[in-house]
Amino acid sequence: MAYFYVVTDCEFDGPIPGVHSMLSFGSVAVSASGTILGEFEAVLERLDGAIRDPAAMSFWREHPEAWDAATRGAEPATTVISRFVSWIKSLPGEPIFAAHPISLDGPWFDYYLKRFTGRPLLEGPWIKDRLFAHAPLCIMSMVAGNTGRAHWECDVGNYPKEWLGSIAHTHRAIDDARGYANLLGFVICNGSARE
Repeated sequence: MAYFYVVTDCEFDGPIPGVHSMLSFGSVAVSASGTILGEFEAVLERLDGAIRDPAAMSFWREHPEAWDAATRGAEPATTVISRFVSWIKSLPGEPIFAAHPISLDGPWFDYYLKRFTGRPLLEGPWIKDRLFAHAPLCIMSMVAGNTGRAHWECDVGNYPKEWLGSIAHTHRAIDDARGYANLLGFVICNGSARE
């Protein structure tokens, strides 16, 4: 069975899932050949009892348009996550969760999937109906390995614009997911290309 990547970017109001809330996320489905298959975007209501981190809120005050996009039209998280799972299952093939970096967005998705579906991001092979059949992919690490860049140099500010499909990194989740999806497609199509 063919597989595809679910390139996801999350926005949140603090660093700790559950203590803080995921505000929004955007996901772009990308085929194994780098073709865009579809998109998902949502804004989530804050978790009951969650707090806002002062440092995160200072960042958001510097990006008011992104804050508006991350908070306007919020829906209950349980509704959003259920709709997301249905979207994933509607796509043909085996999905692989991907993020840039996975260490930032992965824990948020793991927390929200566990809390609202009872299932984590990464499940063992004994689970027959896993949402994600394989381990998550770190796009940042993939770029480092395929281009020879040092890991700490793998940042949107250091990439040629064409690698991101010339999509600006706006901190609106779907914009950033689109850029990372293009980046993944670039790496897939160019293999071990060096600059």
